[in-house]
Amino acid sequence: MADKDLKDTILKASLELFLKHGIRNMTIQKLVGEMDLSTKTVYKFFSDKEDLLHQCLQLHYRTLAGKLSTLEWDVADPVTGIISLWRMAFELDFGVNHLFYHDLNYYYPQLQDSIIKKTFHQSPAILINFIHKGIEEGYFHKDIHPPTVLVVMETLYTTITRTDRLIHSDLLPEAMLRNTLEPYIIGLCTTKGIKAFNNSKK
Repeated sequence: MADKDLKDTILKASLELFLKHGIRNMTIQKLVGEMDLSTKTVYKFFSDKEDLLHQCLQLHYRTLAGKLSTLEWDVADPVTGIISLWRMAFELDFGVNHLFYHDLNYYYPQLQDSIIKKTFHQSPAILINFIHKGIEEGYFHKDIHPPTVLVVMETLYTTITRTDRLIHSDLLPEAMLRNTLEPYIIGLCTTKGIKAFNNSKK
């Protein structure tokens, strides 16, 4: 197997193990045991666990960015778009891989932020576009200020995911979204927007 193919195989397998076990419980020894590789082979491509994690995250977020790029065109209206985007985020942080995202948010926030900034540079633009379009089409109140709305949403989400007060909650992702960001989004909506919001829940 060519070096590039072998490295890609190790990356994909490592990412699956990080997602399954969390970051702190994942070790190089666990990886080589699962893949039937030598430690020397892993260290040929990655200097240490941090380097492996960094490259796994780049792969992971590139995949997510691809899904996100299609979201802008696959929704019925701006309210559904915003809800869908945040639902995707909550599914990641509080879904089946919650241990991985807890470790990432709690122990590696700067690494996560740097990769997200490089990979998801279009995300704020997508949200802003949804908000502007929602105002123009009468889904959101005309007097809201899109940049402020964006900052509030991001701040709320960071507070939710970067503190232990909610990360260990037993709420499912949909319930977590319903009890946190959804009330704020509903407050932005006109009657038309609330109708679209209710339709997005069906």
